[in-house]
Amino acid sequence: MRYFNFLIVLFSFSSTFAQRNCEAYKYNRDTLKYEACKKAMEIKGYYQFSREYQSVLDESIEIDPTFDYAYWAKSIAYLKSGDFVTWKKLIDKAVELNPKEYLGYRGWCRYQFFRDYKGAIKDIEKLDSLVDYDIGQSQNGTYHLNIAKGLCFKAIGEKGKAIAILEKQINQNEEENIVGAYDYLHLGVLYLETENYEKAVEIFIKQSEINELAENQYYLAMTYLKIDNPVGYKSCLQKAKELYIEGRKMSDPYSNPLDKIFLEDIENEIKMAYNNS
Repeated sequence: MRYFNFLIVLFSFSSTFAQRNCEAYKYNRDTLKYEACKKAMEIKGYYQFSREYQSVLDESIEIDPTFDYAYWAKSIAYLKSGDFVTWKKLIDKAVELNPKEYLGYRGWCRYQFFRDYKGAIKDIEKLDSLVDYDIGQSQNGTYHLNIAKGLCFKAIGEKGKAIAILEKQINQNEEENIVGAYDYLHLGVLYLETENYEKAVEIFIKQSEINELAENQYYLAMTYLKIDNPVGYKSCLQKAKELYIEGRKMSDPYSNPLDKIFLEDIENEIKMAYNNS
């Protein structure tokens, strides 16, 4: 089993240019969008926060105010700089013009940056209703959008629904021999939180097989604690600490992933384990 964890940096500059094939507009005889697209591609080489970058995209929009890509590309700098009001106006315009292209992106941003779980669910479900193909991955490549939707349901307290969504998507991923880097971990934590300890142990072991993490061993330890396995509990805590120090832990350059733990969490639990023995 190989795991799926595209090495895509969120909002990387290179991704900005890969979104549009201007020749497609020319082929379809949409000369206005072709010209707007050609203009937009001139952002290559400019820093996203530069006046030149924004000016090029403004010119693209002047050529064709319905060219969705230009609004999306403009929005990136505002999101990264923390100007969320301007970002929202721009990304909303991109979604209005091309919902199939940008609903998933906006939904992911709502989840990752704003913890707007209900808004993220709404966007992902709307996208799913519009297309007859796989809705795809999160912008950073870590999750299938359905996994992200399941995590949103967990965050708003609907854990049963979250489990059902994750189980279904993971089964589909397994059939394709592609599983997300953290998929089993999140499902295992849900089993732990809903007191399904046998399944939790089973799924944490699967996570170990594809992508061992400090978080995985920590939550496995907590499961062993619940089922009165003190040897497994202490052993997994020690392994969790080793993995954390080695850097084998959940990470994201922009926010803390759901179910992430920290070294302090592990060390505090180790102290409790040995103080109570």
